[in-house]
Amino acid sequence: MEVVVLAAGQGKRMRSALPKVLQPLAGRPLLAHVLDTARRLGAARICVVHGHGGEQVRQRLDAADLCWALQAEQLGTGHAVRQALPLLGDEAQAMVLYGDVPLITPATLQRLAAAAGGGRLALLTVELEDPTGYGRILRDGSGRVIRIVEEKDASAAERAVREVNTGILVAPVARLRDWLGRIGNDNAQGEYYLTDIIGLAVADGVEVVSEQPAAAWETLGVNSKPQLAELERIHQRNIAARLMDDGVTLIDPARLDVRGELICGRDVEIDVNCVFEGRVELADGVRIGANCVIRDAVIGAGSRIAPFSHVEATRMGEACVIGPYARTRPGTELGADVHLGNFVEVKNSRIADHSKANHLAYVGDADVGSRVNIGAGTITCNYDGANKHRTVIEDDVFIGSDTQLVAPVRVGAGATLGAGTTLTKDAPAGQLTVSRTRQLSLAGWQRPVKNKQGN
Repeated sequence: MEVVVLAAGQGKRMRSALPKVLQPLAGRPLLAHVLDTARRLGAARICVVHGHGGEQVRQRLDAADLCWALQAEQLGTGHAVRQALPLLGDEAQAMVLYGDVPLITPATLQRLAAAAGGGRLALLTVELEDPTGYGRILRDGSGRVIRIVEEKDASAAERAVREVNTGILVAPVARLRDWLGRIGNDNAQGEYYLTDIIGLAVADGVEVVSEQPAAAWETLGVNSKPQLAELERIHQRNIAARLMDDGVTLIDPARLDVRGELICGRDVEIDVNCVFEGRVELADGVRIGANCVIRDAVIGAGSRIAPFSHVEATRMGEACVIGPYARTRPGTELGADVHLGNFVEVKNSRIADHSKANHLAYVGDADVGSRVNIGAGTITCNYDGANKHRTVIEDDVFIGSDTQLVAPVRVGAGATLGAGTTLTKDAPAGQLTVSRTRQLSLAGWQRPVKNKQGN
């Protein structure tokens, strides 16, 4: 099986400088979804026909298993497939897919490929309540497909047909090469229609068969932003259904966005309006509060992410409590039972088991030991204006509120830093370190008052 993906369309109705096939669905280009499906079919060759914005498309998605054919002029689907023919082998079957039809499933395409066995031409068709805009499937009295008529060329009776062409088909490459060389462009659009090969196949005595998808949404294409939004919700609904089938509790399946891969253990609960990007793993018993964004993270069993938290490129141990309004940035590694409270930010740091920073703190480029308490308002001053430096906080340290640790600096095990300390030198283990100006109270001091108006 060889696959041709048509991806040359401009997408004028998208009203975007971004080529249509690069428009995002679930955080990935439309075309990327189609290419993934083709790969899951085990295609021997995948040829992408590109045109508008072609170099941008190729730069974004090029891979070793892809070949590319340029359609410099957009003269119709038949013309587009013709550009790929020099790259295909005559002994193979060719499946034609579309870069703006991202939800087609491997199972449907496998059935279509099987139907095309024995040199047949297999079409994927679908029954629609409203077939407006689609080419109609015309059959003879015995139910055999005889041709496809585009809506602009159809009669009133033909437009009443509800079975439509999806454009997806499988045909022998050698036959396809012959048929595409014989089609013309004598039609309302002045284009070379791929659908015209159906009549030629019938005339040549080639059996034309059809298959239908499990659901009509598999065949929906994208030509506008409203259609893109519609497919996004269908895709997210399907993901939500699979998660719930696997035992995940979704407080509202309609308010979930997965833009990558979400892997869940048992008894996971996800509240509303959460976004998962990249690869995210949630172990058993994890609870995600409302309005969280989780990207490229591993969350340990029993951990709880409170609402409005942002977790990115983070590994988190068991029984952690994060948020609300907490943020972990790339390079964060948390041990078990770590607590990060409201408005705490951690970046490129390791925090060991049972340590806590419950309020208004910044921990950046730091190594924090076990059972450390980081008081409110504490910050690691890790950047000197040119370079980043690390802070080391050993086990059982207590850091008072409003402390600044000016890296590079080390706090020894069991040390205590008094509130308001600015630490510029290492703090010895087991001792209290404090740096404060002497407190003064001035008797008779008068607070300044505003000048009278006009003075």
